[in-house]
Amino acid sequence: MTYDAIIVGGSFAGLSAALQLARARRRVLLIDGGQPRNRFAAHAHGFLGQDGKPPREILLQAREQLAQYPCVKFLDGEAVSASAHAGLLRVTMAAGEEVQGKHLILATGLRDQLPALAGLQERWGQTVLHCPYCHGYEVAGRPLGVLAAHPLSAHQAVLLPDWGPTTYFTQGEFEPDAEQAALLDRRGVRIERTPIVELMGTAPALDAVKLADGRRMAVHALFVASKTHMASPLAMQLGCAFDDGPLGPVIRTDEFRQTTVPGVYAAGDAAIPMSNATLASASGVMAGVCVHRALVMA
Repeated sequence: MTYDAIIVGGSFAGLSAALQLARARRRVLLIDGGQPRNRFAAHAHGFLGQDGKPPREILLQAREQLAQYPCVKFLDGEAVSASAHAGLLRVTMAAGEEVQGKHLILATGLRDQLPALAGLQERWGQTVLHCPYCHGYEVAGRPLGVLAAHPLSAHQAVLLPDWGPTTYFTQGEFEPDAEQAALLDRRGVRIERTPIVELMGTAPALDAVKLADGRRMAVHALFVASKTHMASPLAMQLGCAFDDGPLGPVIRTDEFRQTTVPGVYAAGDAAIPMSNATLASASGVMAGVCVHRALVMA
């Protein structure tokens, strides 16, 4: 079968794209590897109508709703390669199955690269966090820290005092410039230049951080802007162009979510510079609508 659209990625962006095409009664195949980026978080916040729900519950409910449309098919597993042949897009699965469609939407997400620090990984999504808008309310009023891992970390530290007393840990590498230092001071942020070497407490709880000089500082939640990488090689294989996002590469798209490769669209964290469930879903809606438009105009 040749599908009107194949969507790779079954999280917020991919499901949103599939829903638009399903409601246009187009033949859609949704491929999902079952590894959403936010799988480490116990609850999703700041998503209208879904605040406080487990991300997995949101996705399962959305998938159940999508399954009510008979034109939608699901294929669970990892898509390992993609290519263009004679005007069609082909995707090959890890199990060897090959599928083809007229259009392809990449909603493949990102992979977070965390700093190599003892105790960090096992707390990711619980007390080691990436976004104060997503998680700050739940840890508010307690001692908070920002672990510098990127030049934008100082900006995150400027925001964080709205949720609690904040320390900016430069790790001896990301020293704020004079303007940033003045803003941090105005916001009441303490700057600590001695690197963190270990997170303390029974994970996923966080009680304190241990510094290289032996001191311990009370910190109950640590925010870190992780470096990001493509979670899937498909965009590279297809020859899509990339732009430099604030934390890593993002797939280049135009205002219609079209990549630089004909027939290939991209949505979600892999193709937008700011990671957020609402924005990912919105970009998926746009991708689905624009693929339908392309099908109509062909």
